Amino acid sequence: MSSLRPFCLTSWLAVPATAVLLLLTPASHAQTPAAQPATPAPAQSPDPAPATPSQTTVAARSPEQRGVTSRAIDKVKEVAKSAADIFSRVPCLPPKGGSKAMGSLPHVASKLVAGQPVVIVAFGSSSTQGFGASSPEFNYPNRLAAQLRRHYPTADISVINAGVGGEDAPEMMKRLQTQVIDRHPDLVIWQVGTNAVLRNLDPGETVKLVEDGINRIQAAGGTDIVLVDPQYSPAVNQRKESAGKMIKLLGNVAELRKVGIFPRFEVMRDWHENQSIPVEGFVIADGLHMNDWGYACFAQLLGDDIIRSVGQIKLGVSVPADVRTYRPM
Repeated sequence: MSSLRPFCLTSWLAVPATAVLLLLTPASHAQTPAAQPATPAPAQSPDPAPATPSQTTVAARSPEQRGVTSRAIDKVKEVAKSAADIFSRVPCLPPKGGSKAMGSLPHVASKLVAGQPVVIVAFGSSSTQGFGASSPEFNYPNRLAAQLRRHYPTADISVINAGVGGEDAPEMMKRLQTQVIDRHPDLVIWQVGTNAVLRNLDPGETVKLVEDGINRIQAAGGTDIVLVDPQYSPAVNQRKESAGKMIKLLGNVAELRKVGIFPRFEVMRDWHENQSIPVEGFVIADGLHMNDWGYACFAQLLGDDIIRSVGQIKLGVSVPADVRTYRPM
């Protein structure tokens, strides 16, 4: 992959792919979303205060939505030229040396191949909620939803954003049943561990809770799971020892429980160290959260792995979830 696959707005705008492929806010601007809480974050965490999870549903377009589409085209065209320039200067590339594969996703892939509805739950904290994005359209679950909708235009795909800022495993476990298991998802993308590192919590205790959560999700049946480890950012890098232990333990539990893992830290470090992208090119001024470009590239690479897994199922290639090989993402 040599350049960034175009992105579009989230499904509620329902803008045709030909009109929205070039829309993106400049990555170099560290902006705060309109939905950011007015009160400052709690002292124990740089994350924003908890907010109510939201849902993005990608489905067939209604006549009303097509009307919205027509009205949005002109606005999209206005920013197309500048957005194209941004993407040509900062393409979204996978790690040059390859990265750890996140494993096979048999449940969600089989559903897409069979043309059945697919439910994906993005579970996590502020990185999932989208803190740092200029607007909700640019958080990673919405970006991922748009990418999958473009690739599978006839599919009924729901991507539920169950991210709540400021949380980590202890708080997430309290809402695991209602926000994840009761939704009967085909895929759970669980972003976890960053706030535990920032709060100096024991990585071992955090990962024990994550393993318990994985067991509960798997016991319900019919769900693929992908863990997302902490981000590469100045705030996390100040606690290198704890972050390194968290990343290693999350990888171990993913292998033990036969679930996937998206190596976010490794991917983001490659942006900076090997692709020479300044940290401020993908992290906002707080030194922790991603900006529009960071969320967009993260979502694209994650989506590419999902699409690749579906392709393997279509070709009759069975890749066990516990097989970990190093290859380009």
